[in-house]
Amino acid sequence: MSVTLTIVTDPATRESRELAVTSGTTILRAAHAAGIDITAVCGGRGRCTSCRVKFVAGTVPPPTIMDEVQLGDDLVREAYRLSCQCHVTEPVTVQVTPPVDETAFQILGSGGGVARLGRIAIDSGVTKQLVRVELPREEHHQTSDVEQLLAAIGGDTSAVPASVLQTLPSALRDDPAGVTVTTFGGKVLAVERGDTALMKFGLAIDVGTTTVVTSLLELESGEQLASVSSLNPQSVYGGDLMSRIAFAQFNPASLRKLQTRIVGLLNRQIAAVCSESGVLAKWIYKVAIVGNTCMHHVLLGIDPSHVGLAPYAPVMRHPLVLPARDIPLRVAPEAQVCLLPIVAGFVGADAVAVTLATRLDESDELRVAVDIGTNGEVILGSREKLWACSAPAGPALEGAQIRCGMRGAAGAIDRVLVGDGVEVHTIGETEPLGICGSGLIDLVAGLLDAGAIDWTGLIQADQRDALPPRLRDRIVRRGEERVVVVLRPGEAGARHEIVLTQDDVRQVQLAKGAIASGIALLQQVAGVPADRIGELLLAGGFGNYLSIPSAIRIGLIPSMPLERVRYVGNAASLGAQACLLSEKERQRAEDIARRIEHVSLAAHPAFEDVFVGAMNFPRGGAHE
Repeated sequence: MSVTLTIVTDPATRESRELAVTSGTTILRAAHAAGIDITAVCGGRGRCTSCRVKFVAGTVPPPTIMDEVQLGDDLVREAYRLSCQCHVTEPVTVQVTPPVDETAFQILGSGGGVARLGRIAIDSGVTKQLVRVELPREEHHQTSDVEQLLAAIGGDTSAVPASVLQTLPSALRDDPAGVTVTTFGGKVLAVERGDTALMKFGLAIDVGTTTVVTSLLELESGEQLASVSSLNPQSVYGGDLMSRIAFAQFNPASLRKLQTRIVGLLNRQIAAVCSESGVLAKWIYKVAIVGNTCMHHVLLGIDPSHVGLAPYAPVMRHPLVLPARDIPLRVAPEAQVCLLPIVAGFVGADAVAVTLATRLDESDELRVAVDIGTNGEVILGSREKLWACSAPAGPALEGAQIRCGMRGAAGAIDRVLVGDGVEVHTIGETEPLGICGSGLIDLVAGLLDAGAIDWTGLIQADQRDALPPRLRDRIVRRGEERVVVVLRPGEAGARHEIVLTQDDVRQVQLAKGAIASGIALLQQVAGVPADRIGELLLAGGFGNYLSIPSAIRIGLIPSMPLERVRYVGNAASLGAQACLLSEKERQRAEDIARRIEHVSLAAHPAFEDVFVGAMNFPRGGAHE
């Protein structure tokens, strides 16, 4: 039996789609099957609010427990429901929550390029040379165009792919000046009429769980000509890796959807950087790609199912070089796409790139690099030894599973000062819409110092009389729920109440506990106390926006002098750029991957105790 589901996709224009769906299908599943994007950060498990819809016609279903927990009383009364929890059993019309304009998101790009890494000997492996080819002149001369080409440049016929053969006759005969031959590793990538020897470009791509950054570089000078960053469109099917693996698990059609989305985005980004720089896509001959293991597999169309099942084994770990047409990327068809090696199921090529960019493997002193993100990684080591582990903070620090949480976009509260009251700053200095990860960490750190939250993470609703009057009034109990009212409607321009709930604090504890326990366990495995760590490096899109004092206060990173903690930008992208410009650096990446010892946190006998301890906040506030 089928029923009619009408989805209003654009509330401003009232544009809608009418779907005939099988009775009992969830709204989220029906929308995705019809190609309608409803974001489900938690993968449709009822653990966030991203897939909420508003019922505008038909019977509004009773709220589920997850509706009440995630949305709260006000939104439930306004007929909002989680689309992943609503089963269609009769004709209804729902309106999707308008997505935030992607251009408003605060996404960390590639920074200033590889100049930040110091001296790199540029040798991309891509060569272009102008040659004059002696064409066959007599019938009895048993030769061919390609043989004459190879006689001029050296090599054998196996070095010339079919796509080059297809363009060869006209290229050899169209310009008396000769042809420009592009090669990489002895393979012919392109033959163009005339002299285009100076047109030699490449792409460095960082495919993250949440964001994707593509940079266009000139391969001779290393100059960055353009860079573009976007949200990963796969997040519609889940904000974290396990959600996406579950979506694709043993389902080729779902895997194809994930692959199509990321390849489509990369091709749009390629068009964007080419448009900005004036470079023709056919002159892009090398692409270096980094990403975590799941993103790597999905990009290649490899089933990541077993990455999500114990013992979490990847299908492959070795570096891979393949032609762009195999993916397919819209650059030169034979452009060489170089994927960096993987360490383990949840320690991917991005961790290798971070190690390369931060030069941990060349350091005399022990240092730690922490790539804080949905799929976070921690690398500890020096020239003597390297260790790495996966420390997934999950999507909470990106705003998911937080009552008033949002990603870092215009209107997100990104900085908070807690004193007698609460002062906030928003991205773009616009009216507050919600709170993002950096603001969340500031807020919790400030409430800890003020005594409004204790070291166990409990909001002190029963002891609020000891707080300053303006702060005291913000600590309330609503039934069994403990809440901190960050902003009331009208305060700082807020249109609606923005709160921090007890469950939100617990989500912060889980997220920071994952990172903190990862650092602590690597220290334990390496036998390194905190005072022997020479430097702690914060990498990644989130790591570069958080306040270091706030991160130390909540125990996200170890307590150490501020001068020994620094931001290193998008280190994964910088590592990809280094491998794009230098074959020596790409070889170093292979060596680093072999040297890194993977530490499985869950399998470590001390993990449970360390993680439970890391969940608590450090004591030391004025009220503790």
